[in-house]
Amino acid sequence: IGTALDKFGRLDCLFNNAGGPAQTGGIEGLEVDRFDAAMATLVRSVMLGMKHAAPAMKKQGAGSIINNGSIAGRLAGFSSSLVYGAAKAAVNHLTKCVAMELGESGIRVNSISPGAIATGIFGKALGLTTDAAEKTAATMREIYKTAQPIQRAGIPDDIAQAAVFLASDESTFINGHDLVVDGGITGGRNWTAQQQGYVALRKAFDHGEG
Repeated sequence: IGTALDKFGRLDCLFNNAGGPAQTGGIEGLEVDRFDAAMATLVRSVMLGMKHAAPAMKKQGAGSIINNGSIAGRLAGFSSSLVYGAAKAAVNHLTKCVAMELGESGIRVNSISPGAIATGIFGKALGLTTDAAEKTAATMREIYKTAQPIQRAGIPDDIAQAAVFLASDESTFINGHDLVVDGGITGGRNWTAQQQGYVALRKAFDHGEG
């Protein structure tokens, strides 16, 4: 933040995008040290980014802060880690709380909740090395291309474009909002799966497919 102010004389945008995987498994097996480390990376970092950006943005009377949340913070079952989901829920709510405060100073605070974005984070969560995990993106694109109504997996550019929008003057009346970028995966059950369920139900009732 100091470097930005020294170079440009102001701070117009902050994107809190630092993150990483958290411990997987059930509640009984969670390790306190790993829980604390995940919360520090996923939640404390967001708090610190906002804490240190706020004075500069208040001084200029404007700014846009964007925090990277997750659909795992909105609904259970969308992450291999319950710790990750809980941390992202904290990010989403912290965003709204700070938006109510800083909005009065002309500063907008919003979050983005990505859906199934093909990156190496899934491989990292399963214990792969960083190099090996980064090579899994193509595999993830195949796995997730039918997970949502939009028939492809998300890519990092989908999130980048959302961040650019929230940083721009095109979104100056959007504050305290969580922008979900998920191709519709959290909208409900996919149409095809729903129809297949109806067919199976009719067969179970011995009425056939008609």
